[in-house]
Amino acid sequence: MSNLLWEGVNLMMIGMGAVFVFLVLLVFATSIMSSLISRFLPEPQIPSTPTATGQQPPQANDGQLMAVIAAAIHRHRSRHK
Repeated sequence: MSNLLWEGVNLMMIGMGAVFVFLVLLVFATSIMSSLISRFLPEPQIPSTPTATGQQPPQANDGQLMAVIAAAIHRHRSRHK
């Protein structure tokens, strides 16, 4: 029985070692592919727009928009009391 147990442990260690080696190789392959892709295909730089500097676009219908939002809130609250 001891010999059978020893063979089982041996097989388990070989299997776990093979999985561990495969996972390590997979991590290295993934990191190498990532570095190659970032080197040869860099992300394009998005040019900044004037609105991105903090200027807000003009809002012509601001009063009408506020009235519609207030009416929607009032209707929602009256239905869910």
